[in-house]
Amino acid sequence: MTVALSDRARAQLALVEEHVRHENAHNLEGILGTFGSGARYDDEPWAEHHDGRDAVATYYTNLLVSLPDLRIDIKRRIVTEDAVVLEVQINGTHLGPWRGLPATGRRVSFPLCGIFTFDGAGKLAGERIYYDRADVLQQVGLFRNPQSLIGRVEALVSHPLTVAGAYARKLVHRGA
Repeated sequence: MTVALSDRARAQLALVEEHVRHENAHNLEGILGTFGSGARYDDEPWAEHHDGRDAVATYYTNLLVSLPDLRIDIKRRIVTEDAVVLEVQINGTHLGPWRGLPATGRRVSFPLCGIFTFDGAGKLAGERIYYDRADVLQQVGLFRNPQSLIGRVEALVSHPLTVAGAYARKLVHRGA
């Protein structure tokens, strides 16, 4: 079923698609041009909130340095009068520092959901993103599945008190 979009909703979707084009072109000025004066960027998996154009510019600058070949592929669009939601696939190579981690040279590819809201002038008021942080950390080599052999060894070496406590609780519950 196709739903007719209002002129406002069509304009908002066009702005979000322009925003993604600028992200893919690594055009910081273009990206910032899609935001209104009260820009906000929320990276929810890290509980990170960037308020204001300067803070949003810093976020994007760091992102484009850490993933200089960043590519965002839109998989699905959901458009309402109040927001545009994109389901995308993020792809890139970790070639620059990211969250204190030096470049690993590893490829990352993960799904992400972004929610875009708008100000009274029709510009982006904010972008809020959600993704699986553990998946990204695993892809850059910082996290291992704790059910794998190497993950079990890593957990035992890195977190002996946590692992010992978990086994103690398991023994206590088994005996109860």
